[in-house]
Amino acid sequence: MKLKKGLKKNHTPNNIFLEEYLGVLKLEKNLSDNTVSSYNNDISALLNFFEQRNISDFSQVKQSDLNSFFRLLARIGLTGKSAKRYHSSLKGFFKYLFKSSYILKNPFDKIPSPKISKSLPAVLSFNEIDLILSQPDIEDKLGLRDKAMLETFYACGLRISELINLHIADLFFKEEVIRVFGKGSKERIVPVGSSAVKWINKYLMKSRILIERKDKSENILFINFRGNKLSRMGVWKIVKRYTLEADIKKEMHPHTFRHSFATHMLEGGADLRAVQEMLGHSDISTTQIYTHINRDYIKQIHKDFHPRG
Repeated sequence: MKLKKGLKKNHTPNNIFLEEYLGVLKLEKNLSDNTVSSYNNDISALLNFFEQRNISDFSQVKQSDLNSFFRLLARIGLTGKSAKRYHSSLKGFFKYLFKSSYILKNPFDKIPSPKISKSLPAVLSFNEIDLILSQPDIEDKLGLRDKAMLETFYACGLRISELINLHIADLFFKEEVIRVFGKGSKERIVPVGSSAVKWINKYLMKSRILIERKDKSENILFINFRGNKLSRMGVWKIVKRYTLEADIKKEMHPHTFRHSFATHMLEGGADLRAVQEMLGHSDISTTQIYTHINRDYIKQIHKDFHPRG
């Protein structure tokens, strides 16, 4: 294995190459902190696997070692989509090692990408959305925050990472839009409904001023009771709590509000390209999954209301 100049001898080559690769992703490819963190987690999991197998040098890695790693992921119940993300992360990493002449042969070349079953995401009905949004206690400072947050989540179809990274400076209520930074820090402008605007304003005036901390809160819109930015897990716990309180039995996950937003927009007659733009999808094929949900909705309407349905 060829080592570049300047590498510290008191680090293992594997960890050094990982640190170098993460730097390339952030500084040269301009990927977001969340994306770089995902790469770090995926590749670190592989390094831990190698450590258990006493593989301390990437030049020792064989295709069979990588296949064993993916079999382990399958045994612990990793979903197809997550396994595909691991595959993408590791493929890019080994490609970098090979191009940088750290390895003479790329053992990842013949590792097939995991197949993903195209199951449709869970979607909430209009009534179920209303039930969840009516659960927070708006007389409580955190309940008012939750109400404003959930209204924004649904009104704008945001990813959870986009929601927690919203800044007060990203609100343009006179224009009835917000500014969102999506994957790869790509900026987009998303319309925000009057209901969300109303509750965000109430939250800013009556709640956030009570929980903000000048040294912690900065300009972040939604903060926790300590004044820090809400975490992904924190938002997910809030969503799960109010879903349970609304007695909704559907399987919820962090993207359910986003899926519901897209589906309801299309059911209402919105143009697919417009929905793609609002969701921040780079490829319209990603947005098209919601047209399948829309067709299921139309078939159900036909069944419920047609005399011979």
